[in-house]
Amino acid sequence: MNFHILTLFPEMVLNGLNTSIIGRAVNAGLLSVEAVNIRDYAFNKHQSVDDYPYGGGAGMLMQAEPVYLAYESVAEKLERKPRVIYLSPQGDVFSQKMAEELAQEEELILLCGHYEGIDERVLEEIVTDYVSIGDYVLTGGELPAMVMVDAISRLVPGVLHNDVSAEFESFQDNLLEYPQYSRPEEWHGKKVPPVLLSGHHANIEKWRREQSILRTYERRPDLLEKSSLTEKEKKWLDEMKKELENK
Repeated sequence: MNFHILTLFPEMVLNGLNTSIIGRAVNAGLLSVEAVNIRDYAFNKHQSVDDYPYGGGAGMLMQAEPVYLAYESVAEKLERKPRVIYLSPQGDVFSQKMAEELAQEEELILLCGHYEGIDERVLEEIVTDYVSIGDYVLTGGELPAMVMVDAISRLVPGVLHNDVSAEFESFQDNLLEYPQYSRPEEWHGKKVPPVLLSGHHANIEKWRREQSILRTYERRPDLLEKSSLTEKEKKWLDEMKKELENK
């Protein structure tokens, strides 16, 4: 999978993504991450890409032409128009489901805005998706782009050493991940749940499923409405709710 990030700060993006799991996947040829410097397509000697917005108002606006030329440099190389995601608080909120969908793409362009945003005309021309990572405002689109690349990349086959990790973790079936434990068996007086030491795989899976349901109820109850609980699991959760209320 190939990511093309249009940005004013290529070093920020590359320094963040060329490390850890994503960096290893890039080195292994499973992914590629290209940072295209929008300033390289400025049409003045100072490489300025911003100007005052028509109609007045605070701040500066990124101009249409440098952004378009940066996009064209990628599209021409690919010989087609790839999917272009503009990182904006006005977009659809990024989710695991969206990450799974985008992981099916071969090429993705991520457009990072700055200042007060980007001239609307170029957005209308090239953008296919508007995506937000949350209901708050950041100084630019680089951090959201890095978040998206990380979440999408780990769903690409081979990126994780254990591909099962990407499938069975938080938000799978709209449930949060169950609690996990490692050695030693007792730490600060707290012991590993006995079922995890039993070696009984069916009981362990049952316990993990129940813990995922319970943790989701406690921390993200909104997700339970979208999860696929069996009637038996719903009954068990109702019993656990009563126990928690009586504590």
